[in-house]
Amino acid sequence: MGDEQSAQAATRATAQGRTGGGQEPLRIAYSPCPNDTFVFHAWAHGLVDGAPALDVSFADIDLTNGMAERGEFDVLKVSYAVLPWVLDEYALLPCGGALGRGCGPLVLTREPGTELSGKTVAVPSERSTAYLLFRLWAATEVAGGVGKIVVLPFHEIMPAVRDGRVDAGLVIHEARFTYQDYGLHKLADMGEHWEATTGLPIPLGAIIAKRSLGEQRLRELADAARASVRRAWDEPELSREYVLAHSQEMDPKVADQHIALYVNEFTADLGEDGYAAVRGLLTRAADEGLVPPLPAGALAF
Repeated sequence: MGDEQSAQAATRATAQGRTGGGQEPLRIAYSPCPNDTFVFHAWAHGLVDGAPALDVSFADIDLTNGMAERGEFDVLKVSYAVLPWVLDEYALLPCGGALGRGCGPLVLTREPGTELSGKTVAVPSERSTAYLLFRLWAATEVAGGVGKIVVLPFHEIMPAVRDGRVDAGLVIHEARFTYQDYGLHKLADMGEHWEATTGLPIPLGAIIAKRSLGEQRLRELADAARASVRRAWDEPELSREYVLAHSQEMDPKVADQHIALYVNEFTADLGEDGYAAVRGLLTRAADEGLVPPLPAGALAF
């Protein structure tokens, strides 16, 4: 199924309730992962006073990255890795996204200590923060570099490693809690390497909004996202059904671990360390020729 068809097939719902402005709902797309549904539940269900109404679509981040490049939605959850291609049209919101410590992508292998030089590695996307972190790690840790990169749907990566169809797999999200169920071994933690070499948190997912909405509207969106996060923290039971309904049959305990890891102080506000992490990632990636250089001021809000 292509990006456009997948987007059309995404589950949709419009926020009702105490939303403000009387304007057309803003089209937003975010993933069905527990951290996103936890963060956006209050806003999407009209529980944030004065917040703009939302028309919600669910799509995995590889699809939302493409939506951003095509300018298809007003607000999107995307990978930080796609920002150099979309910041002309979209602004980075200072909240609502996913950064943190101890939450980085993992490189998994079937046997411990596998040497990756010249080997085949499965990745979920080549336009993802996970992929940038992997390439930055491999540039210093894999002599001669890896061999072939194969893009597979996220849910196919661990089975492919287990079955020997690829030599290693780059995984994200709940795989950090479940990879041992597949008999796999952690070769390296991209987040640990990033934190050890930079001292900065790991930038994963960003919330962006169309610059054409105007400065006032963008600030309203940031306020709404921040209020939605705080409501989720204050009353987590309100979002429970929504989170589990969209978590693709994930074990509730894993969903809780997922939320605890990816929803943190950086979700409420990027802050100095958060912005430094984003600039650091994209600057290093540009130095390696992985992304275009960011223009000065591109991250400003």
